[in-house]
Amino acid sequence: MQADALGYDPAYVWVPHPIQDRTDAEMQALADAHFDEIIAALTDQA
Repeated sequence: MQADALGYDPAYVWVPHPIQDRTDAEMQALADAHFDEIIAALTDQA
């Protein structure tokens, strides 16, 4: 809703939650597992 209010269409990648209590190693593994999706979102190839 906030993005709509600001007129912004952000790129996003859905990942399993919770996020806030993950260790650095778990976050790295999560990013590695979703690497292709992240790159596609950043380069608008999704």
